[in-house]
Order: sequence, then C-alpha cells, then structure tokens
Amino acid sequence: MSVSIPAPDPDSGEARPARYARVARELAERFARTGVVGVIVVGAAEMGRVERFYGRDAQRRVGDALVRAIDEVCADRRGQDDLLVRADHGRDEVAVFFFRGKNEQDFYREGVSSIAADIREHLAKQGARVFYPYVRSAPPIEVGWTVAMRSPLVAEGRQIHGALEDARLEAELVGRLESRRRRLEFQHVLLMEDVTILFEPIVNLATRDVLGYEALVRGPAGSDVRTPGAFFQRAEEAGLIFEADSLCRRRALEAASGLAAGRKLFLNCLPSAIRDPQFRGAALQQALERQRLRPTDVVFEISERESIGNFAVFREARDHFASLGLGIALDDTGVGYSSLEAVMELAPDFIKVDQVLVRGIDTDPPRQELLRSLNAVAAKLGAKVIAEGIETPEELATLQALGVPFGQGYLLGRAAPLRRDR
Repeated sequence: MSVSIPAPDPDSGEARPARYARVARELAERFARTGVVGVIVVGAAEMGRVERFYGRDAQRRVGDALVRAIDEVCADRRGQDDLLVRADHGRDEVAVFFFRGKNEQDFYREGVSSIAADIREHLAKQGARVFYPYVRSAPPIEVGWTVAMRSPLVAEGRQIHGALEDARLEAELVGRLESRRRRLEFQHVLLMEDVTILFEPIVNLATRDVLGYEALVRGPAGSDVRTPGAFFQRAEEAGLIFEADSLCRRRALEAASGLAAGRKLFLNCLPSAIRDPQFRGAALQQALERQRLRPTDVVFEISERESIGNFAVFREARDHFASLGLGIALDDTGVGYSSLEAVMELAPDFIKVDQVLVRGIDTDPPRQELLRSLNAVAAKLGAKVIAEGIETPEELATLQALGVPFGQGYLLGRAAPLRRDR
C-alpha cells in the first residue's frame, strides 16, 4: 500500500499521508484505469475534541497515530496502487482506497469488508494508545466500507466522492448500532450494580502518614469498562452519566463504612450531584451517619474539566457541601488550559494535580516551575496540593523538593479494598 504520496505538512514540513484535495486527480486517474474502487473510511470525531482542548499539534499527533494503527492492519495486504489518505482539514477521518481492477472479484466481494472488520477490531483494542495521553480510554471510532464500479457517464471525481459518502453512511449506521449495543450493555451494569469500589491511599509526602483514601470504581471483571476512565467515558457516551455517578457515590459511601478516625474519604462526583435529592441536606447527613462518617471526613472531588464549563454550578455545589461541613477538591488540575483560572475562581480545599503533569516531572524543569507556582497559589488560598500518579522515587523526590504536601500513586500504594482494621 502506498501509505503516502508524500505531502509535507504545511506546519511541520514532515511527510504525512496526503489529504483528499492533494490526490484528487490521482484517485480519479487510478479509478479510470482500474474501473473499480474499494473504500474504507475511518472516522474519529474525538480528534476534534482533542484539538479544542489541547491544540492542533496534539490533534496532529493523534491523527498520525491513527494512520499508523490503520496501516498496521493493512501492511500485509498492500496493493501497488492502493492509497491511504487523510481527510481535508475540518473532517476527522482517514480513508483507504483499493484499486485492484475488475479481475479481482474475490477481493472486492470479501477482502474490503474483511479489512474493514480487522481495522475496527484493531482500533477497539488500540484506540487508547492512539489517543494517549489526551483521552484516557479508547473513544468510539466509526469504520465503514463500500465498493464502487466506474460509470463512463459520470466524472471519476464525482464517483469517488459518492463512494466516500457511501462508506461514511455505512460507518454511521454501524456506529449507531454499536452505540445502542454499548448503551444497553452499560445500562445492564448499572441496573445490576455490578461495580466494585477500591480505595487508593493519599499520603503526606514528608511523613508518609495517610491523609485519606480516594474511592475508585471498577466495572465488571474482564469488561471494557473495568477502569474508572473507561467506565465514565461509556457513561457519558450512553447518556447515563448522572445515573453512573449516583451509583458510584452511593456504593463508595457504603464501602467506606468503618473508615478509621482522622482519615478522609475522597469521593468523585459531578457538579450535578447537588441536584440529586438523595445527596442533599438531611438525606446526605443520614447517609453519612449510616456509614459512621462525619461530614468533615468526606471530600468531594469535582473534575476541573466539568467545573470550568460552569463556574456558577460548581460554586453552588461547593457552597452547599461546605455548609454541611464537607470538603471540596478540584480534580484533574493541569489537564485543561484554564487550570489557574479554575483554582482562583473556585478556591477549593484541595487541588489534585493530574498525573499528566506529574509524570516524569523530575526531568522537566518547565513543569517543575508550573507546579511550584501552583503550590504557591494554593498556599495563599488556604488549599493543599495533591499530586496524582506518582510512580517513581525520582518523581517523589522532586515533588518533595517543590514542597508539594500530599500525593498518591503506585509508588505510595495501590487501590485495594478498604481494610476494616485500620
């Protein structure tokens, strides 16, 4: 397969697969010569979200990783005239064009659909790698295919465009069916309450004393919603985010019964939790009492990414929970471009620095300065910084030198069921 008619990227100068507009004539000429074309379209709308949150360089890296993943499937089925092409700017997709001639009926009857199925399966397994570190688990990727025969009455370019549209339609239909299947599957998990709650320790980096535990959800063993990131991404896709959040909050409180005195329970929740009648006022106080928890034992973690979209709702949630004696943590700080604005605007009790900022910080002076500044701002606000995802002694030593007071991660303790003898 010709993975590229080398086309220098206008920004980086690096050779990448050409875009549709640059190879339109080449596509038309090959179609005119062979008389048949097979088309596979791979659409990844999440690339647009990556660009909006992290910029076009991040989007370009994800696009290049997607191209490599597709070519991993196609590499051993290359044809001399086949082309892998990036969509024009504004459309987040990659297309593969197969030009084999009319004498290869078996390939067009079975080969194109087989390759499309293999790409779909490969991306379901490798999608998280493609989007790392911008998306925490594999997002939906739509794959569709078609075969078109040339008509001498219509311009080849128009027919190529029609084949692309047909493959996109198939990708959309397959995607909608898959989305429904995934929603019903996830809804069953919620109905059966098939989740497990584990607790990851948050420790004082100077003394190694345990401050508390973050409650983390795990989906059914062996499922593709086992991790917290995948679980809540599926909940968002399915339109069941509030239901999933409610279930996890309730199960986490139940699992934290008997938390040792002086330890805090860090509980993830959405700002919309304030709208849950079972999570307000007297109902919330009664729920805590049943689990022998005091309001001051509980800290609600609300993601920066959710709070930035609506500071007013976050402040309302913060003020309501604070009036009951509960603490507030701003989670995932450092992922979005508005981190400092969120910290200043919302003044949480704890600021949890995302692992993307912590990972490899011992060798990254700019990130060290960023974290040093964030820690100074936190101190002026009366907040405490918690560094997430600490995995190496070098990262830990650097965070200690920067004066970061608390942290969590594999180096300090893995998530596990809460022991009652603590």
